[in-house]
Amino acid sequence: MAEPNSDNIVKNTENEYSTPASDPKNMQEVTQYVQSLLQNMQDKFQSMSDQIINRIDEMGSRVDELEKNITDLMTQAGVENEK
Repeated sequence: MAEPNSDNIVKNTENEYSTPASDPKNMQEVTQYVQSLLQNMQDKFQSMSDQIINRIDEMGSRVDELEKNITDLMTQAGVENEK
């Protein structure tokens, strides 16, 4: 059985999965590569931001519901709300 051809793999400290075919060769390719990386980062940050906002909204709803339930319990117990 033949050994894998290690000549096709380039070890790069910034990106361990880099291959010669994906390495930019000129300024236009470098520009496109950087724009692609930045777009991917922006997409990931937007996704994380959306998830955080959704969780904050959900937590706010839960706090509102908890506050309502506490007020209802206080009313049932005959305790006046002191705001």
